[in-house]
Amino acid sequence: MSTAAAATASMPPVRGAVARLSPGYFAAVMGTGIVSIGLHTTGIRSLSVALMWITAVLYAGLWVLYVWRAIFHWHRVVDDLRDPENAFGYFTVVAATDVLGVRLAQDGFEFAAGSLFLFATLIWFVFGYVLPWQVLMTRDGRSILRHANGSWFVWAVASQSLAIGMARLSPTVDASFGEWIGLVAVLAWSVGVILYVAMAMLVLLRVVQFGITPQQFDPAYWVSMGALAIAVVAGSAIVQMEHTPLVDAVRPLIAATVVIFWVFCLWLLPLLVGAGAWRHMLHRVPLRYEPALWSMVFPVGMFAVASLSLGEADALPASGAIGQVALAIAVGVWTVVFVGMLHHLLLVLWASWRTHSAERRARSGNGSA
Repeated sequence: MSTAAAATASMPPVRGAVARLSPGYFAAVMGTGIVSIGLHTTGIRSLSVALMWITAVLYAGLWVLYVWRAIFHWHRVVDDLRDPENAFGYFTVVAATDVLGVRLAQDGFEFAAGSLFLFATLIWFVFGYVLPWQVLMTRDGRSILRHANGSWFVWAVASQSLAIGMARLSPTVDASFGEWIGLVAVLAWSVGVILYVAMAMLVLLRVVQFGITPQQFDPAYWVSMGALAIAVVAGSAIVQMEHTPLVDAVRPLIAATVVIFWVFCLWLLPLLVGAGAWRHMLHRVPLRYEPALWSMVFPVGMFAVASLSLGEADALPASGAIGQVALAIAVGVWTVVFVGMLHHLLLVLWASWRTHSAERRARSGNGSA
């Protein structure tokens, strides 16, 4: 057992769980939020609203836990920032902020949504330079390529989520500020597409050069599909934005790419399902709850929303029908993972209560003696 693992094992259960908190846990907000958005799009309002408030609670609760971890376990945060297998998970904070903002905007909470979009813009710029610098410049003698994995695609997802947020924010601001909003939207979409290509090349090189074991092929690799699906939604949102010089310049190009991206998502789905069967059925890797499962919920929900969006915007009935099926699957996957998370949380709280009770009995025994 490593020194860090041994130190965590000796902590009280709740504190130990916070110390081990995954940098990518905001994917739970992303997954819940995108399913809520999909349900809202199809008119299933009551369930959509319930998931919207669950999204908001998860978002607030995770911020409390992240701040707690940063204050009391700062060395672990620094380790994660320098770890190529974990650092890019922090981009889920950006994407989760935008996803929650989009869902709140759908229900008319424009001020809250706008504030979230602006906050997401700030942290996107900060994380976009700080996190890659930490990973690439603090090597500690390790091969970066050997540790490339599916979580690296979250950088592209964060960029595309910002593009969607800017497109949603655009109608609420005046024309002079709208030009800057359009600039950021096109910038984020373009950066997201280029980052996707770069991350895909690096991950593919890693697989070719070093191979990948069934244990290493975790659910985070589903983000490779989700990053393209969100590019479809972001591109469609930019195409529908009001007139600005930059948006007008790229509108034909973006409109031509979104269908291609969606078709490639469709092609990736059997590959990812087959890889999951290879991992869990052929090689018997246990399927149990882990935070990375939320990285599978979001891509499935995002593909559903992208399909529904494409079906409406481009009048593609096949895309809309696929979106309906994908949304039903996304709701099922979300339910299973959410129940797994609640079960995990209850186990931590139960262990904490038992530890506290044992300590209290020990103190009482010592006092009686």
